[in-house]
Amino acid sequence: MGVLDGVRIVEMAGIGPTPFCGMLLADMGADVLRVDRLAASDLGVETPTHLDLLNRSKRSVAVDLKSAAGLSTVKQLIAGADVLIEGFRPGVMEKLGLGPAVCLQVNPRLVFGRMTGWGQTGPLSQTAGHDINYIAITGVLDAIGRRGQPPSIPLNLVGDFAGGSLYLAMGVLAAVIQARSSGHGQVVDAAIVDGVTNLLTMQRAFDQMKVWPTERGRGFLSGGAPFYDVYETQDGRYISIGSVEPKFYRELLSLIGLADEVLPKQDDQRGWDTLRERFAALIKTRTRAQWCEVFEGSDACFAPVLDMDEAVTHPHNVARELFTEVQGVLNPQPAPRFSRTPSQISRPPSKTGADADEALADWGFTTDQVAALRRDRTIG
Repeated sequence: MGVLDGVRIVEMAGIGPTPFCGMLLADMGADVLRVDRLAASDLGVETPTHLDLLNRSKRSVAVDLKSAAGLSTVKQLIAGADVLIEGFRPGVMEKLGLGPAVCLQVNPRLVFGRMTGWGQTGPLSQTAGHDINYIAITGVLDAIGRRGQPPSIPLNLVGDFAGGSLYLAMGVLAAVIQARSSGHGQVVDAAIVDGVTNLLTMQRAFDQMKVWPTERGRGFLSGGAPFYDVYETQDGRYISIGSVEPKFYRELLSLIGLADEVLPKQDDQRGWDTLRERFAALIKTRTRAQWCEVFEGSDACFAPVLDMDEAVTHPHNVARELFTEVQGVLNPQPAPRFSRTPSQISRPPSKTGADADEALADWGFTTDQVAALRRDRTIG
């Protein structure tokens, strides 16, 4: 009984940001039905079903989308849905006969969520791309990295999942609220380039205030400031320091043993290289564990840099129960948290088409209809 209990979502199976959006909504209690293709995956590799975590909490039905019966099946699902989400290139859903005009005619209250990299329009809209390309064209990638070095790739978190999945989720939920008051659905055009550009709002403001250096790695939040950086420890590990505010910076100096040393002022950028060299040399005299003993629990804005395995066992993460096991597979817990209608991982990832009988029955199909679809190999 999550916060989205009663909301029905058709997810056209794809990769990356659209499945992650569907996972977020499913964990919150929405009934997300993934419409898979009967054809084999076009990724070149098959992810083991139980490890395909972006498909957790959903059910799957595999449909022959090229057949008239398959098209009719999906339309019947759409007729009972609140939301449809898809992540194809612009025009693909229209070619399938499932474009917004058709779907909104079938269900006028439908929220039609579209996820693309480049957007539904524009010179690049029909070209292939991935996260790295979308954050490159928006100016984000150029801003991430060390001074004098090439840009650093921030996994595919900034584009696919922050600028894409989260904006699609926010958009469709806002549109569902509006549809329930107005009786009319609409199209949500969630382009990763749009979302990433929007994420950069604060940095755009800083740039126009002339407080954000154009050179990579010079800004106070991009590696330029010695009090907002990572440092190597004696044992080859790393710690992070984020002592931006003056009171937190004073605590950093006190704990690191530099409170009485004559140093350049915190806000004097001409002395930042000197400060960094002093911090680096001092931090390298102890191990990461020793610095944890010094800093943890303080207001110096400190955390050890953990690898993914270490993060699972850190005491704070354990206390917050950030991870859980579902049938022996480690999963990040749903977020955010709700006090009255908590989210949950309702089921492990399903094999393609494994839930057809159960899901179609719940969505209003009769036993005879499902049997006919199986007999004609419209579903698999």
